[in-house]
Amino acid sequence: QVQLVESGGGLVQPGGSLRLSCEASERTFGSNGMGWFRQAPGKERDIVAAISGSGRVTYYVDSVKGRFSISKDNAKNTVYLQMNSLEPEDTATYYCAAGIRGYCADRACMNYWGQGTQVTVSS
Repeated sequence: QVQLVESGGGLVQPGGSLRLSCEASERTFGSNGMGWFRQAPGKERDIVAAISGSGRVTYYVDSVKGRFSISKDNAKNTVYLQMNSLEPEDTATYYCAAGIRGYCADRACMNYWGQGTQVTVSS
């Protein structure tokens, strides 16, 4: 049973930066593929970034490439999402998710979800 806790959301101006953190309880954290998803009001929950359990493989949705970076620290059981050059379109609730296998970049293979953290980009 994987439990996930997100933190780091908040209000930021366009062009600003935030770093989201996701702490996992799973003792085999290094074996689980994980990802960040976001959901804006009235929209689907969509993939933002994903990372393999080892950290060797990453994925980014086109709209955040070059601006966001996903990383993990297995020793701390923590996954991060560094968000730079934020735009109003990035405003959403961001969710950390974990799969059972070593890599997952889709809702269909994610089994566990955090409670979400709100990111608002506005001037």
